[in-house]
Amino acid sequence: MATLTEQFMTALNAAEESGDLGALLALHANDVTLQNLTEQTWQGADGAEQFWQRYLSDFEQIHSDFSHHAELDGLGLMEWTSTGQLKGGHDIKYRGISVIETEGQKVKAFRTYYDSAAFINPSEAQASGQ
Repeated sequence: MATLTEQFMTALNAAEESGDLGALLALHANDVTLQNLTEQTWQGADGAEQFWQRYLSDFEQIHSDFSHHAELDGLGLMEWTSTGQLKGGHDIKYRGISVIETEGQKVKAFRTYYDSAAFINPSEAQASGQ
């Protein structure tokens, strides 16, 4: 039987492929919290839906390849590389790690850390002198 971390990876890949968040959202607890590199925290079922919709809306297409994962004592870790295309056509490839806290068969908390510099369009950075 697949761990919750493995189910999460499969559901995220399906959401990235189809845009359908149903299977991914079904894994989240009603009181889940989600965080990325911004200072904002999304909470609850509505917050989870907003978080994942926002994630997908940044891309024309995206796919996460998971290179390592582990789950032990209510903590799941996933190391990944995502490749795709941002809205507007800029190719992107970035790496990161995501952490889930589990409670039973639900995700209680999700946190993700990644290379945010990959989101800077090289032509924009050159124009601004970065």
